[in-house]
Amino acid sequence: MNKHAPNVVPDHGAGQGTLKSYATGFILSVVVTLAAYSLVVHHVFTGWDLVFALIALALVQLLIQLIFFLHLGNESKPRWNLIVFSFMMVVVLIVAIGTLWIMDNLDYNHGHTPSETDNSIIRDELIKP
Repeated sequence: MNKHAPNVVPDHGAGQGTLKSYATGFILSVVVTLAAYSLVVHHVFTGWDLVFALIALALVQLLIQLIFFLHLGNESKPRWNLIVFSFMMVVVLIVAIGTLWIMDNLDYNHGHTPSETDNSIIRDELIKP
């Protein structure tokens, strides 16, 4: 080992954030979160309009997180980050869609007496008594 060689920390292509970028990301995240909260609390939209507004704000929040905290776009090997990001999106979609599917399938249990639940299961599953 050469005693004159400098101590070098290898750069693995990860972008480094600054205090300014972290502060900007934090402030933008708080603003988007408060905007979503205000839309719901003050009944600015109702029904599907509210759902679409919240989805839009969620996508903005996702972009803020990716750019300011995960430094997506500041890396030296963007192809690998794209592959990892795509896999993460597939997993998130599976979890989100699976959750909504399970909640929809369990909806027949909400607000029914046990006999009404049995009747709705028999009707939905085409079971002959």
